[in-house]
Amino acid sequence: MRDFKNKVAAITGAASGMGRSLALQLAERGCHLSLSDVNEVELARTAELARVKGVKVTTMRLDVADREAVQTWAAQSQADHGKVNLIFNNAGVSLAVPVESARIEDFHWLMNINFWGVVHGTQAFLPLLRASGEGHVINTSSLFGLLSMPTQGTYNASKFAVRGYTEALRMELEIEGAPVSATCIHPGGIATNIALAGRVDDSVQRITGSGVERFKKSANKAIQTTTADSAAAQIIKGVEQNARRVLVGPDAKILDKLVRVTGAGYQSIFVGRARKMKKKGF
Repeated sequence: MRDFKNKVAAITGAASGMGRSLALQLAERGCHLSLSDVNEVELARTAELARVKGVKVTTMRLDVADREAVQTWAAQSQADHGKVNLIFNNAGVSLAVPVESARIEDFHWLMNINFWGVVHGTQAFLPLLRASGEGHVINTSSLFGLLSMPTQGTYNASKFAVRGYTEALRMELEIEGAPVSATCIHPGGIATNIALAGRVDDSVQRITGSGVERFKKSANKAIQTTTADSAAAQIIKGVEQNARRVLVGPDAKILDKLVRVTGAGYQSIFVGRARKMKKKGF
């Protein structure tokens, strides 16, 4: 999809971060928008900024974990715009907790948004994308969908699942020659509020040697690598090129190469680094 003018894109998690940047950059290209998020105030702000670009923008408060609500949003998007060409399953949350300590209710919360939200969006919109004659599914995984990290086992599980799901979808669409494609997005550290807004269990201290607040601050600092605007531009370029996988940011590219070169050996490297950081108190 090299031309976004007069296309219609649906975006989850559009109230801030990459979702907002995607909305505004697509609007610059003449793409109409159906936006959703749980944060109605900031969602309205994104819509206001996008409408200045002269495109039609509709919004809906949406929890992507709610399958029926996502289906309702998809139907409303079709009714409001007459078609939908792109679905960006972008909404996500974070959870830092050692695997052994993870409460099942927290695990369900994260999976319901990060993985099932992607499934709900893909299944609800795919028939509409087919009907448009030119469609694209864009699912956000993570750098942590390429490699694992201590305290990120639950998050890793959700993002590896998104990767596997999206890659299988892409192959199926190609085999049947469908007028729809799929791309999996793997952002590295993006300057958004996901780390500060995420959940951190007290038990991370056992692995990192630091308390919750220090962990959050350190994690937030670590992800200030790529701006949301730069990430959105890289994602849109990947869609234009019909890329199977988009590595967003220099850290994603470097660490992807590390995994390719070392295989499972990267784990020993991370363990050694984590031990040194723990001695220093993270």
